[in-house]
Amino acid sequence: MNRRDFIKLMTGAAVVGATTAVGCDKISRHGDATQNVIDGTGTMTYRVNPNTGDKVSLLGYGMMRLPVEGGGAARENPDSPIDQELVNKQVDYALEHGVNYFDTSPVYCKGLSERSTGIALSRHPRDAYFIATKMSNFGPETWPAKASKLIFENSLKELQTDYVDYLLLHGVGMPGGGKNGMEAFYGRFVDNGILDWLVEQKNNGRIRNLGFSYHGDVAVFDMLLRWHNEGKYHWDFAQIELNYLDWEYANEINPRNTDAVYLYEELHKRGIMAVIMEPLLGGRLASLSPSIMARLQTREPQSSAARWAFRYAGTPQGVLTVLSGMTYMEHLIENVNTYSPLRPLSDDENRLMMLIAKDVYELKAVPCTACNYCMPCPYGIDIPGNFQHYNKSISDDTMPPHDCNAEQYKALRKKFLADYDRRVPKLRQANHCIGCNHCVQHCPQSINIPAELQRIDNFVEYLKQHPA
Repeated sequence: MNRRDFIKLMTGAAVVGATTAVGCDKISRHGDATQNVIDGTGTMTYRVNPNTGDKVSLLGYGMMRLPVEGGGAARENPDSPIDQELVNKQVDYALEHGVNYFDTSPVYCKGLSERSTGIALSRHPRDAYFIATKMSNFGPETWPAKASKLIFENSLKELQTDYVDYLLLHGVGMPGGGKNGMEAFYGRFVDNGILDWLVEQKNNGRIRNLGFSYHGDVAVFDMLLRWHNEGKYHWDFAQIELNYLDWEYANEINPRNTDAVYLYEELHKRGIMAVIMEPLLGGRLASLSPSIMARLQTREPQSSAARWAFRYAGTPQGVLTVLSGMTYMEHLIENVNTYSPLRPLSDDENRLMMLIAKDVYELKAVPCTACNYCMPCPYGIDIPGNFQHYNKSISDDTMPPHDCNAEQYKALRKKFLADYDRRVPKLRQANHCIGCNHCVQHCPQSINIPAELQRIDNFVEYLKQHPA
């Protein structure tokens, strides 16, 4: 799908009311956009799941960044207990404002996300929300059928429910257990009979929709869609990473990633609804450099970078819901407003976002989403912390020039090194990486983590050796 075709697709996907109708092609189609709508003055936009008729909120609540006692998120403060009272409060607000899709996993928040989600949601009528969770049998010790089945049964127990609305094969295409993406997929889901068993659970009503979340090897993605075409397995939905940077640049940023344009188009032409993850690319698209942000503010001064990114992710008509891991109430409120109702991107706005994507790509930041799957490092390195400091310097326009004779080099060099020592303890900095590659197999973005840490360390050493 070229850029012109995408513009046509995007601009035909306006949703200004609370619900949508399902066309004969099983894809929701909507009328013209109302560009003068003020965000937050209407009701939540919904998309219809053609398989079940579910009216799903365009904003989905990702339960992987739950708040913890003392402040912050569980992913950044894994030893702090989840603040259940705050989770309950935020879930209540979400439901009151039309959010009805809640996405969790047995592995989120050190295995406590499902329990916390179950506590918060069970206080409301079961038909008021949709629960999405995953078969997260990543470790080889969970590949035997008995162990994988236990994961599913435990999910029902933790979530305090008799059935799951949306069940995903978690992270298909990712390597694991010393196997490549394809081998790991067969070990996790096929050779042990678990995929067939999950189909049985769907037939028995314990799963209402069966799908998968995709990371990594595109051959696995293509195989699953081929099975769908052949009638071997029917996928009700699929979860993919989609944002304006990954639309055309995912593969260029990392050859092991797949451009969102390909993933979306392949799902869309089969009538498989897409659930979107990483609309902000781990927060990277929520904090743009001042020079890039100025271009967006010239167009719409009141809109944040995050609002632009969420509008982009929600506009395509084949999108069922857009997930956001919302630790703070202010993020929840802003995202609810953005989709109450959605203002779909116009063709001119889409062209602007493609230009912004090009500018962001050329900054060469590390494509880390701070998911923490790479942690803990056996040698104590704060991998996400190193990447976040480097990326923040880019987004803040404070990255020192790679030329010690350049203007502002001295001041920016001092700031970069001082901030680095303040944000990342010396014993956890990039220079302690020995290249063991333990982290690489766990990265959903397929980042060559040791190489990126080496790149950062080389740059830091250059700054230390060249004071001016």
